[in-house]
Amino acid sequence: MEKIRVAVIGAGQFGQHHARVLRGLPRAELVGVADADLGRAEAVASRFGGRAVADYRRLIGSIAAATLAVPTALHDPIGIELLQQGVDLLVEKPIAADLESADRLIAAAGERGRILQVGHLERFNPAVEAAAALARLPLFFEVHRMSPFTPRSLDIDVVLDLMIHDLDIVLSLVASEIEQAQAVGLPVLSERADIAHARIQFRNGCVANLTASRISTERIRKLRFFQPRQYISVDYARQDGAVFSVGASRQIAFQPLAVERGEPLEREMAAFLEAVATRAAPRVSGADGRRALAVALRIRSEMEAHARLVEATLAANGT
Repeated sequence: MEKIRVAVIGAGQFGQHHARVLRGLPRAELVGVADADLGRAEAVASRFGGRAVADYRRLIGSIAAATLAVPTALHDPIGIELLQQGVDLLVEKPIAADLESADRLIAAAGERGRILQVGHLERFNPAVEAAAALARLPLFFEVHRMSPFTPRSLDIDVVLDLMIHDLDIVLSLVASEIEQAQAVGLPVLSERADIAHARIQFRNGCVANLTASRISTERIRKLRFFQPRQYISVDYARQDGAVFSVGASRQIAFQPLAVERGEPLEREMAAFLEAVATRAAPRVSGADGRRALAVALRIRSEMEAHARLVEATLAANGT
């Protein structure tokens, strides 16, 4: 098997894990680690291999592919330059900070015939894959994603940081367009919303309730959906779940979700390298990433509208 020469761009929390996983994949040769903080790049390279550089451009010409784990606002300029230089790219979620930037990335990949995969990690969670195989006509979702506060990813709000994972999963399971979205959100420990709730209604009647918080006292990752005569529950973190079905005699049957556990990031990276090697379309395309971003930005807009309404109500009441 010919190895694919790969670089990790961005040596923060995500980039460190990218390097760790790539080092262990037989198809990958980790050529370099780039970060504006050279010391951070050197620390990651010393652990997992490759050449440490402060400027990612120094790696162009020696790599076939790269993973991009820099602040979201930099996905557009760095990603486009890599794609234009013939480098296949896995970009962390969200694909970009806005739809115009996402469109530029997608266009650059198309023009150069490059692979553009978006890092919606939960698509590669074995429990999610097992549940998705059973999804026929989901009509109601209840999703909770809670995390303790960390200083990571404070350049984006909780919708783009956490909820977007679940938005991508819901969108991949519901074969219908969105008819209506409502949302509320609140900044607590940062300047952007740290907790948010959204209610999405699809044209086919499906409704999805999603809650995300990065100021929780505990870590929760749960997805539940209902479809005719069936209820399916998934725990992302434990990689397990349950299936409740109603039979013809109205008796309820229970069975655990059949899951073959594995590290989602390893599966995601392996799928990316497979797409690079075979030139097949990636499982999570640029268009998928753009769709999730569009819904996330719509939810953010609804949150802002709700905040203005609350402010107007308080002002009217002299509070």
